[in-house]
Amino acid sequence: MLFGGRPAVVGIAADTLEFAMEAAEDSHPDEYLGLLRATPAKEFDLPVEDGYLVTDVLMVPGTETNPVSATFKSSQVPNDMRTVGSVHSHPNGVLAPSDADRSMFGRGDVHVILGAPYDRDCWRAFDSEGEPRNLDVYNVPLPEPESFFDFTQEDIDEELE
Repeated sequence: MLFGGRPAVVGIAADTLEFAMEAAEDSHPDEYLGLLRATPAKEFDLPVEDGYLVTDVLMVPGTETNPVSATFKSSQVPNDMRTVGSVHSHPNGVLAPSDADRSMFGRGDVHVILGAPYDRDCWRAFDSEGEPRNLDVYNVPLPEPESFFDFTQEDIDEELE
């Protein structure tokens, strides 16, 4: 299946799901909201030929949250071709999309709702129409994130010469 001209999302990395669950729990009783980013599944040793694996959660600057909603300004969302959907929490534990959720789901292949108490069974995935969809969880090693400060004093001195 293709989404926006590219293969669809086939799963989510276990560590990525765990990160989102911990962030949602830390935000409780307010909602949590982030964007899902994916990596081609072929970069991992997975039993799928084509598709993408959700590997990152992107926090959008200026996200506003309260116990019943979470929003961000679309102007703050980076133009990122790796973005494939969203993740947000429902502190009340309801694992179904609201009408407001469904209106936001139009952009993206997969949308994840996390619910209190934020354990491994307290989440559901939905498609762009807000219909339930399967999202397999894969235990794969994720690459270390690139560090913005990955340089030494030697590098600085060399650059200044």
